[in-house]
Amino acid sequence: MENEVKPRFIESLQRNNDQIREDRAQTIGADSELIYRRRVEDIELKIKRLEREQEGLIDISPLDRNSLTFADFQPETFVQKDIELSLTVRNLNIQLEVAVKRFEYLFGKTF
Repeated sequence: MENEVKPRFIESLQRNNDQIREDRAQTIGADSELIYRRRVEDIELKIKRLEREQEGLIDISPLDRNSLTFADFQPETFVQKDIELSLTVRNLNIQLEVAVKRFEYLFGKTF
């Protein structure tokens, strides 16, 4: 028996509505899942960077190893920036929690 090779174009024209819908659903679902996953990962990265920045704020080391003079520390600026970073991290953590729950609900996978 000879193996007949059907051209992809002809096969595509012969697909029924269910097959077309299935293909489109797979494509849309895969794209959406990937974008959603990336968005969640972006939020995680922002949180890590902000936490590092916040930790850096409390580094008031001397200017060098032999110096007893601390870097020019401004308490008002420190407090303001620390509060801003804390609130931003808090909001991002809420976004992350919501995004992870929605991802798991929408795509049936644990993040």
